[in-house]
Amino acid sequence: MASPAEGLAHDDLARRITGRIVGIAIVVGAIVLGVWTWRELYRFPRTDDAYVRANTIGIAPHVGGPIVELHVVDNQRVAQGELLFVVDPRPFQSMVDRAKATLELTNLEIRGYQHAVDAAHATLAQREAEAAYAKQYLGRIEPLLGRKFVTPNDVFEAKTRATAAEAKVAEARFELSRAQNELGQLGDVNARRQAAEAELYDAELDLSYCWVRAPFDGYVTNLNIAVGEYANQGRQVFALVDDREWYVMANFREDFLASIAPGMEAEIYLMSYPRRKFRGRVQGIGWALYQKDGSTVGVLPSVEPTLNWVRLAQRFPVRILLEESDPAHPFRMGASAVVTIRGNATDEPVAGRPEPAGAR
Repeated sequence: MASPAEGLAHDDLARRITGRIVGIAIVVGAIVLGVWTWRELYRFPRTDDAYVRANTIGIAPHVGGPIVELHVVDNQRVAQGELLFVVDPRPFQSMVDRAKATLELTNLEIRGYQHAVDAAHATLAQREAEAAYAKQYLGRIEPLLGRKFVTPNDVFEAKTRATAAEAKVAEARFELSRAQNELGQLGDVNARRQAAEAELYDAELDLSYCWVRAPFDGYVTNLNIAVGEYANQGRQVFALVDDREWYVMANFREDFLASIAPGMEAEIYLMSYPRRKFRGRVQGIGWALYQKDGSTVGVLPSVEPTLNWVRLAQRFPVRILLEESDPAHPFRMGASAVVTIRGNATDEPVAGRPEPAGAR
C-alpha cells in the first residue's frame, strides 16, 4: 500500500503533465486558428472601413428669377419628372410672344422679298427681249449700209441701242441677284425664317426651363429655400440623391487586392440594420490615391527624405454595387457598412465596367 507522500507526488506529476498537455493544445490551437484566420482573411477579404454611397447632383435652374412655386420639402422622395419648383415665367412668356411676332413679321418680309424677286425676274426677261431685238435690228441694217439704204449714223445708233440693251440686261441680272440674296432662300431653307424660328425656339426653351422637374427618382436633400427667393441661373438650389443605384465604397488594404476582382460577390451588413444581410457585386477597384509625399513641384516629384521602419498598408477604395433594395430597409448615403468579399467572379459585365477585349 502506497504511503500518503507517494500519493501526493503522483497527483502532482499528473497535474503537471495535464497542464503541459493543455498548454501545448492551447498553443497548437492558437497557431491553427491563426493560420486558418489568416487564410480566410486573404481568401475572403473583409473590412469595416466602408460606407454606403449614391450619386448626387445639384438642382440648378437654367434660367434666373424669383421662385413662385415650391412643391417639395426637405428629405422628400420624388419621382422622375415630378415638378420641384417654378421660376417666375412671365418675363420668358413675354420673350416668347415677342419671338412669335418677329416670326410673323419675318414671314411678311419674306413675301415682300419674294415679290421683289418675281419683279426682278420679269424685268430681266423684258431687258433680255429688248437686247435681243436691238441685236437683231443691228444685224439687219448693217448689210444695208453698203447698199446705201441706211446711213452710217443709223448703224451707229443701232449699235448704241444694242450696247445699252446689253447693259440693262446686266443691271437686271444684278438686281435679281440682290433680290434673291435679300430673300435669303438657300435651297429649301429660308435663312431669315430659320433665324426667326431659332429665336422662337430659344425663347420657348427658356420658358420651359421655368418648370424645374426631377431628372430621376431620388431624395431631396439640403433644401433651404422658400417661395419668393431669387434663383440664379446655374446656381444650385438643393441636392438630389439618386435612388436608382446604390453602392458601397469599401476601403481594403492593398495586400488584399490580389484576392479581389470585378464581378466578385460581396456580403454587406449595415450598422443601421445589423441583422439584415445585403448582397452586392464588385464593380471595380480604385487605381489612384492622393499622396502628399508624391506631390509634384514643377516637373519633379517632391519626396520626403525620411523613411519609417514601420510601413502601413495603403487602403484602396473598392466600389461594390448593391444588387437589391428593400423598402423596409432603405439605404442612406454615408451609412457605415461591413463588407466581406465572397469571391465567385463571373464573366457577366458589371454596370459601369467595360467588357473585356474579345468578349463579343
